[in-house]
Amino acid sequence: MSMFSGSIVALITPMTAEGEIDFVSLERLVHYHIDSGTRAIAAMGTTGESPTLTTSEHLEVVRAVLAFAGGRIPVIGGCGSNNTRQAIRLSQEMEGMGVAAGLSVTPYYNKPSQDALLAHYGAITRASALPQILYNVPGRTGCDLLPETVARLAELEQVIGIKEASGRLERVSRLKSLCGDDFLLFSGDDDLGLDFVRLGGHGVISVTANAAAAEMASLYRAALAGDWSRARALNERLMSLHQNLFCDSNPIPVKWACMQLGLIDTHMPRLPLIPLSASGQDKVMAALNQAELIGRG
Repeated sequence: MSMFSGSIVALITPMTAEGEIDFVSLERLVHYHIDSGTRAIAAMGTTGESPTLTTSEHLEVVRAVLAFAGGRIPVIGGCGSNNTRQAIRLSQEMEGMGVAAGLSVTPYYNKPSQDALLAHYGAITRASALPQILYNVPGRTGCDLLPETVARLAELEQVIGIKEASGRLERVSRLKSLCGDDFLLFSGDDDLGLDFVRLGGHGVISVTANAAAAEMASLYRAALAGDWSRARALNERLMSLHQNLFCDSNPIPVKWACMQLGLIDTHMPRLPLIPLSASGQDKVMAALNQAELIGRG
């Protein structure tokens, strides 16, 4: 398996009760993922609350994850922005740090056209040699990176893959036929991830893996080895978690789940997100129980 395959975690950024970065919990999370068999860590993606961290905080978190990982696991750095100059700056900084690749979300809010997306990513790749994984999540960005546009971007040497979170499974075969077998395809939808791999995807960049790292690692090891019965059984156990971790805006529910599992000390997100409601807590706790994660340690 390539280092970019299987279960890759879209890492949360733990915060203190005051909303500052909790580096003690962050180190605990990195060791937990290494010990659990997570294949790579995507730090400071949008699950890491990148839109609400300052640039210096953003880079400090990625540096810390690299230091805590100590070369034992590849680190992907979130370097996307709706500001092309900022995306270039982040890519250049991370190239110098030694991250394995960047994860570059489509510009949110601006609603760029397909030609504008080509121009945006073209500018980034001209300014930095960092390998880039595109990230398409139209439900959060208001912008859909179409397969035909991805195919044109895949011609750029630095563009090595995509995290596809449109919820449209038919895109897997379309992307494969347009971009070739070497172009990396990751699901960004945990509930569709197994089907995504069955159709030819390489793995998942996962929210669920924050709370169920070993289970997700086992699930995707089984899937990539063709052991579909084991993969299906694990996925069924986790399905309620895949779904209920989105009962409120990500990463609100998964932060609460990780606190329940003792992985982080508080479940504070940063404003404008607020902590999980009581009804949301009931849903996530039920899902954690169904996944057999409560009391496992």
